[in-house]
Amino acid sequence: MDPQIVVALISLAGSALGTFAGIAVSSKLTNYRLEQLEGEVRMHNNFARKMPVIEEQIKVVNHRIQDLEEKEK
Repeated sequence: MDPQIVVALISLAGSALGTFAGIAVSSKLTNYRLEQLEGEVRMHNNFARKMPVIEEQIKVVNHRIQDLEEKEK
């Protein structure tokens, strides 16, 4: 076989291997970042679910404070 063809085939194999390796690494990084974002969204959703409860507790505390202030008068 002609040496130029062998060099071309080796170059082709190296390029293909590098391309697929780059795609695999990029895919892993993308999956990792998506998992991190999903975790942050879960944390945000849990906080959003707790907000109505916290707001209700604040209303109760404010009402108790008003009652105490009225008793002092």
